[in-house]
Amino acid sequence: MQWSKNIRSTWLALLMARQAMACTVLGVGKNLTKDGSTITSHSNDGEYKGDPRLCFIPAGDHKSGSMRPVYFDLIDGPRYITYDRGECYKPKPWQTKLSTPICYVPEVAHTFSYYEGSYSIMNEKGVGTSESTCSGMFYTLPATMGGKACFGIAALGQMAMERASTAKEAVQIMGDFAFQYGFYGSNSFEGSAESLFVNDADEIWIFHVLPDPTGTSAIWAAQRIPDNHVAVIANMFIIREIDFNDSSNFMYSSNIKTIAQERGWWTGGAFDFTWIYSEGEYDHKYYSGRRMWRAYARFGLSYNDTYSDLRYDLVYPVSAPTASGPFGVSDIFSIHRDYYQGTQYDMSAGLAAGPWGITDRWNNEQPVNGTWERSIAVYRSDYLSVAQGKRTGQGGVFYFGPANAASTVFVPMAATCTGVPSEYMDGNTTNLTHSTAYWGSTSSFNVALMKYSYAMANIILPAQKLLETQGEDLVAQLDAQASLLESGAPCDCEPYKKHMYEVYKRLWELPDKIIQTYANGWLNDGPGAPYPTWWLEAVNYTNMDPPALPEEPYGPCYPNPCPNTSNTSLLHVGAAPSPLANVLATPRTSTALRSATEMDALRAHVFSTPLGSSLVENVEPQAASSKKTSFLGRHADTDAALFLQLETGSASNTHEL
Repeated sequence: MQWSKNIRSTWLALLMARQAMACTVLGVGKNLTKDGSTITSHSNDGEYKGDPRLCFIPAGDHKSGSMRPVYFDLIDGPRYITYDRGECYKPKPWQTKLSTPICYVPEVAHTFSYYEGSYSIMNEKGVGTSESTCSGMFYTLPATMGGKACFGIAALGQMAMERASTAKEAVQIMGDFAFQYGFYGSNSFEGSAESLFVNDADEIWIFHVLPDPTGTSAIWAAQRIPDNHVAVIANMFIIREIDFNDSSNFMYSSNIKTIAQERGWWTGGAFDFTWIYSEGEYDHKYYSGRRMWRAYARFGLSYNDTYSDLRYDLVYPVSAPTASGPFGVSDIFSIHRDYYQGTQYDMSAGLAAGPWGITDRWNNEQPVNGTWERSIAVYRSDYLSVAQGKRTGQGGVFYFGPANAASTVFVPMAATCTGVPSEYMDGNTTNLTHSTAYWGSTSSFNVALMKYSYAMANIILPAQKLLETQGEDLVAQLDAQASLLESGAPCDCEPYKKHMYEVYKRLWELPDKIIQTYANGWLNDGPGAPYPTWWLEAVNYTNMDPPALPEEPYGPCYPNPCPNTSNTSLLHVGAAPSPLANVLATPRTSTALRSATEMDALRAHVFSTPLGSSLVENVEPQAASSKKTSFLGRHADTDAALFLQLETGSASNTHEL
């Protein structure tokens, strides 16, 4: 699309005000899960100044003829400042400017309650969504900002949450609003289109949407995922050939064919939605495909990891059956924590990972051409969510993980619950506070970088496993209780909130434990966490020979020879084979200093002892058992100097061992 100079400058201004999103989403059909539920998931992989809050939007009753405000999809924090979207978004004392709607649409009599992050997560009916930004062939701008489009993907998701009781209904609602009122995308480097997995207790739908060429409507398509399939979206469309005669498995906008025909992109035959309307991978080749390859591998499926062009090469399926499984939410947590471990793309290996196997690569702001591998797990996530649609027990349940996958702990919440603990409802990525779960997880991750592989294996991962298992057990317990209640009776949500608070406290214990364990390069203030050999060799450590010692005489007497120890009164050959034996056997009082003669003898003997030799051979048992003996191996000048300092210093100078 050719933009005018004014539109392009406006778009660039919006780009600077928004964070780029690059999210990975997973879907598992109900025949492949452990409990017969559907599962979708989302990692909110932003850049900076994101909004990590979990927010609850209450149900509402509305007067006939009322209009619903639609706000700009500001992904940066705070997303909204308004009185009409629940407690989470009410203005704080320092927030004096309210968010301004960019348009209004007719309201319905009743709207459902739901939970959301930057994007919708799940409503009280158990309808869930998981989002991933994609590239698209057309761009446009929002209303009041140089364009005419009313809806971004966050606002579309809100409409679905407020009005839909099923996944298919949610897709139709979003498609209708986008088509009638116009759709704008993120307009970030990823592109201007969007994708969602939408699930309920029975099925999962893929939803793709992008602006139309006029900027006043939208093009969209949806496809149902079979119950025995898994699917992956990684910032690129995946719907391929649309069967326009199969309304049970496909939905689409009425303009989908005509726009393609008008531009000569389709002349009949198979209609490949991704081929026609996607702009392919953004940022770099393999940015999307590598994650798809790895996620499918984790689901037990083998596909090529290389290709020419992901848009035109049919490398990965829309969805696929697998003999692996069944899968549970913990398997989804694990895939979101994947960094290609054990493959040729392992992010924990090589010099870029450092000696401690750091699996992330920070953004490069230097003018150097190149790129890093992009894994499924990434440090810049604001939060992650897993939406589990089911009919048993409490119905729909979702899991929320503040900050990035590596350090987060996923906590569950029933979709029929109300409210959010303040530790999860509050959070500002530019203001560290100990009252939020986001900063607890973020602090754990950043402190772990001091000795990453050790801290992850020994502290963070065991804590995650324990706390997430407790969360799953809590869901099972409350499911069992709910099945005994009369239909429609409210579930007890307090156990969820209590568990969330306990996890929040535990997250804040982890940074201190990591520091206590690995401070100053030690393991519990002692040896046991060394540099790996491969890294020492890679950084040329093994070729760095220490400088040779000067010829004798050397030591504190240099350049003059030290006194001849044979002339000192300390030598009693035969009575004490070691010249130091007499000195060591003579205890010092709290105020006494060694005599000058003793000091000369000590100094001469220490610095004339060959490297690798012992300073005290055949010392009396009581002397050999002293702490002093730990300093008596003549391995370096520093050891000898320290020994002399300890032996010749005053007790009042705290050198006594």
